[in-house]
Amino acid sequence: MKKISILVATMLLVVLSLAGCKKEEHGEYKLYYVDIDVTKLVNMEYSPNTTDKETLIQKMITRLSEKPASSDMRRAIPKDVKIKSVSLKNDLLTIDFNKKYKEMNATEEVLTRAAVVRTLLQVDGVRKICFTVEGDPLTNLDGDTIGYMNEDSFVENPGEQINSITTKQLTLYFANSSGDKLVKETRKVHYSSNISMEKLVIEQLMKGSSDKSLLSTIPKGTQLINVSVDDGVCYVNLDDTFKNQNYEIKESVVIYSIVNSLTELDEVDKVQISINGDTSGVYRYSFKLSKMYSPDYSMVKGPESKEKSKEKNKEKNKEINKDSKQK
Repeated sequence: MKKISILVATMLLVVLSLAGCKKEEHGEYKLYYVDIDVTKLVNMEYSPNTTDKETLIQKMITRLSEKPASSDMRRAIPKDVKIKSVSLKNDLLTIDFNKKYKEMNATEEVLTRAAVVRTLLQVDGVRKICFTVEGDPLTNLDGDTIGYMNEDSFVENPGEQINSITTKQLTLYFANSSGDKLVKETRKVHYSSNISMEKLVIEQLMKGSSDKSLLSTIPKGTQLINVSVDDGVCYVNLDDTFKNQNYEIKESVVIYSIVNSLTELDEVDKVQISINGDTSGVYRYSFKLSKMYSPDYSMVKGPESKEKSKEKNKEKNKEINKDSKQK
């Protein structure tokens, strides 16, 4: 049973790659279904005849409960699984299912959950989604509550195997609303074990903070060319979009957002940043790209030493790994 629990969790992370789930520019939505082999999600475009969000939610749920026209797809919500109620409050959507929901096998359940969440997160005004069964919070096979689901909980990594997902706690640093300080954010993420930790950190920084008052220090659209670690130094190579900075954020805050986040990893002590592989220039006015930067916590609100922060993450990740092995 515990092995099945791991399978449920890992499959959800792979299929629920939520980036880009918002409404298409021309008013088109995507309805997500289960493929005929019950191995992945597939989708079809949907053009609703309503703009009312609650009506749209109901229409989408109805479509997901019906057999799709394509022979390559299965309905997202199995025939015997019924929705008892839908409640939207403060951008939080709660869907209550009948007891048949718990009779689905592990694969079917995780794909159903992924299809419903991915479809409904496209609706403006839906920020997080929670499942309940007969009024009780949905739990995994170990009895842990799954809770609200949104895009910030998942890392997209198409094509990876479902048994290659692991969980880690990261410490990231974002700019405050004034752009003159760093704010620490601890984030538990699920990711493919084929992704290096340093790449994961950069991707999470690019994704931005879950706190809307905090600013991302890496400009939108910046591409990570490559990142590697050698003898304690993390080499980060970004494309020149990185130069398109928000100048309301201090240059030191930008640099140490990256440096402090990466040096939270046990294997990283210093960071060197290059732009299109070039380390001969400077970032903005004074930060030489040729330099290897050590962490600086002086601009962090409520500063905490690297050792203390790392120790907390290490202990937390030990707990996570222990739980995973027991499942």
